[in-house]
Amino acid sequence: MATAIIRPVKKFDAPMKNHYSHTPSAPTRTDWRVIRSLTPYLLEFKVRVVAVIVLLVLAKLTNVAVPLVLKEIVDAMGKPQAMLTIPVFLIVGYGLLRLFSTLFGELRDALFAKVTQRAIRRVALQVFEHLHSLSLRFHLERQTGGVSRDIERGTRGISFLLTFLLFNILPTLLEIGLVAAILFVKYNPWFAIITFATLVLYIIFTLVITEWRMVFRRTMNEMDSKANTRAIDSLINYETVKYFGNEKYEVQRYDDQMLRWEVSAVRNQTSLATLNAGQSVIIAIGVTLLMLLAADGVMKGTMTIGDLVLVNVYMLQLYMPLHFLGFVYREIKNALADMERMFRLLDESREVQDAPDAQPLKLNGAAVRFEHVSFSYDPAREILPDVSFDIPPGHTLAVVGASGAGKSTLSRLLFRFYDVNSGSISIDGQDIRSVTQASLRAAIGIVPQDTVLFNDTIYYNIGYGRPDATREEVIAAAQAAHIHTFIESLPQGYDSLVGERGLKLSGGEKQRVAIARAILKNPAILIFDEATSALDSKSEKAIQDELRSIAQNRTTLVIAHRLSTVVDAHQILVLDKGRIIERGTHRNLLEKKGMYSQMWALQQQEEH
Repeated sequence: MATAIIRPVKKFDAPMKNHYSHTPSAPTRTDWRVIRSLTPYLLEFKVRVVAVIVLLVLAKLTNVAVPLVLKEIVDAMGKPQAMLTIPVFLIVGYGLLRLFSTLFGELRDALFAKVTQRAIRRVALQVFEHLHSLSLRFHLERQTGGVSRDIERGTRGISFLLTFLLFNILPTLLEIGLVAAILFVKYNPWFAIITFATLVLYIIFTLVITEWRMVFRRTMNEMDSKANTRAIDSLINYETVKYFGNEKYEVQRYDDQMLRWEVSAVRNQTSLATLNAGQSVIIAIGVTLLMLLAADGVMKGTMTIGDLVLVNVYMLQLYMPLHFLGFVYREIKNALADMERMFRLLDESREVQDAPDAQPLKLNGAAVRFEHVSFSYDPAREILPDVSFDIPPGHTLAVVGASGAGKSTLSRLLFRFYDVNSGSISIDGQDIRSVTQASLRAAIGIVPQDTVLFNDTIYYNIGYGRPDATREEVIAAAQAAHIHTFIESLPQGYDSLVGERGLKLSGGEKQRVAIARAILKNPAILIFDEATSALDSKSEKAIQDELRSIAQNRTTLVIAHRLSTVVDAHQILVLDKGRIIERGTHRNLLEKKGMYSQMWALQQQEEH
């Protein structure tokens, strides 16, 4: 989901890209590092790249030869006998050179297309894969709208950089060199001197003004991404906005951000006008001086009319590439900034990663042990101080306590979304930090409190538990979760779309999909993270039976707020501010007359 914003695009200014001002702490890549990072993708197609360079040189050689042939045509036509013998072979040669100049360019583009698109695909895939490898902490802090823009613009930047750096910068410099050499050899050296002086002055002016403009450009794009993030956040929370009638408030917040974008965009456009005007003045002066010099040569008889035409055509041929060079330089800088932002995602370190010698988890009953585990999300606030417990194979352990006691943190640590600060977590005697994350998570299934579904079909969401499962296995899992009958009653059956985040389904229906998904995965260890807290009593009782059924013969961790859901657990832990203050069976804990007993009495009163 993205917002569409209409923006004026002035001559030689490309559509907006994403440029952020760098924070001092953020790692940055130099422009050369960004360019070097694309080298492997070019080397993958060595033959194509060589062929492209050959075609590029041929295209420029034919382009430079065109004015030379035109000069001969003009001189030949200017002679008295021209009326009797028209230089047909020169005219045909002129036409062929024009044709080949374009043809070589088109062949070059066709050959290079695969190189560019493969690079875009590889880098986008690399970034996407890396994002999935980053820790939960990164994803809790990221802004989805901003990250999606970073990837989108970064991949666009790759296409621009590869195409324009190879097809515009190099050919333009080659053409300028060839033209200057021809002018120097054939004519007064002042022709080459003026050409080079104009070029140097133009490049210096472009570099200085472009660097000055980049501040406005980066600010403008930062405001654009912030506005986009704000818009997406508001639209994702559409129902909340409606509940509180805050449509105007959201529009105002968006407009406040767009106002900042507007100010930066105006500065960007006015600075662009300054750049374009200055470039035009420099080119105009250079062209005028060359034409004056050529006209003087004709008057003195040292140059023919054909020479005058040749100089004029060369200046016209150089005018557009040279003027375009300024645009290309600016856009390459913009593309590098876009790519730098995307590559900075790749520079994000993986907080949790496999040890160099990590081995797959070997299951033998799936006994879980937390041994003196301490953990904190923030060093200033400890969540779990020295927690120890065991879950024997096939047993169910429940953890209860008030909100914020650290219950859900236990499941996140078991999945190894975070590493413990001290102590250890082991499965069948293997520290989970010593095994591969893939094998660890393959062994654990979860029915979460808030089941978030993909905006796809019910079949896809159940099948996500094991993507290679057959249709029969998916249906069997749905039947075991007692949702098959409901699915069959829908007009599209298993092909019914669930909507974004599963909003087309009720809370109970989403929970049953989550249960079916967990059943299909068939894990050795199960986690129920307050799996029935969002349901009414009738739905809770029905789903509770299903949870009890699939927990049979599996090592199970139940995180619960409602105590009625844990009475059958082999052991119950009472957590308070991260510490285990009571442990035992339901009956034992009631007899102790402690916190569990008080919580039970309070919940019994609420139910009656």
